[in-house]
Amino acid sequence: MNRRAFISLLGGAAAGPLAARAQQPGMPVIGFLGATSFETNVDRLRVFRQALKESGYIEGENVAIEYRWAEGQFERLPALAGDLVRRQVSVIASAEGAISAFAVKAASATIPAVFVISDDPVRLGLVASLARPGGNLTGINFVSAELAAKRLELLHELVPGAKRVALLVNPVDTTNTETMLREVPPAAGAIGWQIQVLNADTSGTIDAAFSTFERERPDALFVGSSAFFTSRRVQLVQLTARHAIPAAYAGRQYSEIGGLMSYGANLTDAWRQLGIYTGRVLKGAKPADLPVVQANKFELVINHQTARMLGLTVPDKLLVAADEVIE
Repeated sequence: MNRRAFISLLGGAAAGPLAARAQQPGMPVIGFLGATSFETNVDRLRVFRQALKESGYIEGENVAIEYRWAEGQFERLPALAGDLVRRQVSVIASAEGAISAFAVKAASATIPAVFVISDDPVRLGLVASLARPGGNLTGINFVSAELAAKRLELLHELVPGAKRVALLVNPVDTTNTETMLREVPPAAGAIGWQIQVLNADTSGTIDAAFSTFERERPDALFVGSSAFFTSRRVQLVQLTARHAIPAAYAGRQYSEIGGLMSYGANLTDAWRQLGIYTGRVLKGAKPADLPVVQANKFELVINHQTARMLGLTVPDKLLVAADEVIE
């Protein structure tokens, strides 16, 4: 059995036997739409299912879940969302960014849906307001993209001698990329930094972006928010280590595996809230009346071991401010 088939089997392991059960009268079906893969989200899915359980819904007993994964191929999301709509699921939970939420919104104006996104859903037009979304969508905004300027300031404190900074964005993830390009260059200019924008939307183009460092090496790297980058975090962290470049990331999932520094909301908590809201919708709550949940706690995580390997001295004020320092 090849690796992809094995991962698919794992992804459907909990859902496989449910396909038949989902036909039983009275058992609601959750459609789950993910931009990346089951493999990328094992831990967060566990949290999502636990929150469902606490809401009274146990997968395989009184609720079925139909999973659809785009495997990082974002162009597949509209078709996957459409498939869930045709199956007439009770609610759609979409994770990993606005691009998934937009696919759901385009696929149905009636099926209740709960999203997890990093950008402002009102500005994007997904909901009418945070307090009263007004349509068939509501969800969780973990405000990662809009923290870009603050993340850049923290990187400046950690690497004060830097002058040239590479900004890595995913051009296919248009919503997050537009936010990065709107916020990062002005913030960088305010502290005297020059920004070089690099695009990557596949594993190969990530490698190609880093290969440019051999010709024109930046002083630091700023990795933009994107579900695709999260799914490729091991590759990104290994490449920054190989090139010995200080880098800042959007979430602790990078720092935990060797990334220098991350600042953002806790993504695991966002998935827990996704499970809670999905459970509430199954019990009859209308997305139009469920306020969008906004993250109000942001984590600064510093990998001190990586800093030492890069020859960086972490300022005391950052060590004190950090929610976690990984030794």
